[in-house]
Amino acid sequence: MELAHPIVIAGPCSAETEEQVLKTARQLKETDTTVMRAGIWKPRTRPGNFEGVGALGLKWLQKAKQETGLMTATEVANANHVDLALKHDVDILWVGARTTVSPFIVQEIADALKGTEKIVLIKNPVNPDLALWLGAVERFYESDVKNLGVIHRGFSTYEKTRYRNNPEWQIPIDLQNKFPDLPLILDPSHIAGRRDIIFDLCQTALDLNYDGLMVETHFDPDSAWSDAAQQITPATLKQMTIDLRIRKQEGDAVEFRNKLNTLRTKIDVLDHQLIESLGKRMKIADSIGTLKKKNNVAILQTKRWNEVLGKMILEGEENQLSEEFILKIFKAIHQESINHQKKVIND
Repeated sequence: MELAHPIVIAGPCSAETEEQVLKTARQLKETDTTVMRAGIWKPRTRPGNFEGVGALGLKWLQKAKQETGLMTATEVANANHVDLALKHDVDILWVGARTTVSPFIVQEIADALKGTEKIVLIKNPVNPDLALWLGAVERFYESDVKNLGVIHRGFSTYEKTRYRNNPEWQIPIDLQNKFPDLPLILDPSHIAGRRDIIFDLCQTALDLNYDGLMVETHFDPDSAWSDAAQQITPATLKQMTIDLRIRKQEGDAVEFRNKLNTLRTKIDVLDHQLIESLGKRMKIADSIGTLKKKNNVAILQTKRWNEVLGKMILEGEENQLSEEFILKIFKAIHQESINHQKKVIND
């Protein structure tokens, strides 16, 4: 599947009523959206929550397609879902994060779609496991699925962060290096978990040369039956696509700037991860300070420090980092750790 420009896939997290689907579709028609998405079957983390209207919603999507001309997309999680979606002429089928983790189910869906001309998109697995994602892609390739792409929706973590699902940008970058011609689409809604940071995520994706966006959109998001906080209105989506910077792909000078911007964005992503890691390290240092205070132990432990420094110098060499650089970095980190422990002990 080749994309000439970033594709916009939008629509509600869940198809709730025929009126909701059609009203949202009509408003999306006035945006840059070319594909309307809606969840028909909604596997929830825990039972008791809204789990989708089922096959009835496919008729609503079909009606929205006939009325607006928008292509349609929905998630499929088994061969029966595939059969029903195909019978209702759904244009794009995606495999969800919970499904990608199971090679058995992925293979079942791949077999059901063998040789299809339909577009199939594969979301990353729930956990940060590149091999699982690659394996799912390879199973569809082996089933002769001709129009294949992937969706980056972030990864679950036990740690509390500003995201619902950590983006872990390096993982989709690694996947793109493995399959450079495979279209890569961002799902900022599931990464964000809230609507106020969706724009920034989309801009980062475009800076990294993603091929498109899948944004959860509802005409009245606060009243949505599922994932209300991460959905935006079609009007917000329209303004967002106007404000996003999309780089042109022509001309030698422009090509140079595009490549440079992409590399710089990759550095920005890694720098952000580096700062987060240092912050986590200092929180551990605070805990060590508390433990030392309780047991009346000195802050500086020279033997331990020399062991850490020697180990880091060796690891630095393996990663082509000079000893001088490692010494400067880790002396600064050690000093900050001492400062944190001093503050804990002196409080």
